[in-house]
Amino acid sequence: MVKDIFGGFKQFILRGNVIDLAVGVMVGAAFNTVVSSLVKDLMTPFIAAIFKQPNFSTFSFTVNGSQFLYGDFINNLISFLITAATIYFFVVIPINKLSGIRKGPAPEATTKVCPECLSNIPVKARRCAFCTSVQPAQPGAEK
Repeated sequence: MVKDIFGGFKQFILRGNVIDLAVGVMVGAAFNTVVSSLVKDLMTPFIAAIFKQPNFSTFSFTVNGSQFLYGDFINNLISFLITAATIYFFVVIPINKLSGIRKGPAPEATTKVCPECLSNIPVKARRCAFCTSVQPAQPGAEK
């Protein structure tokens, strides 16, 4: 019984999607460090050079004794936007281009569905082999 439990657990852990998820989390954590460094070391000084304010966390206002720290929100918003843009331009776009290269053009269909009986028949068929209905002409089909 114990052997069955550990065997099932081993099978669960060694499934492809569990391992893929673990690898994704580890790569994501490492990528987060790189993006955080990009924001802190490069983008924040760049924003400081433009707006002459390196850190917005001191911006606040008070209403009836309650302090609203909107500057910290601005810092986090800038960090989020830079992170999202970095992920999009340096991960999403290259992956989309690579997957488009790998896939290549879609293969040409060799069958079509008969509109009368819904059977699969060859694209070049002029009559359905199942219900014998006349098939509409296909554009570019040989006669």
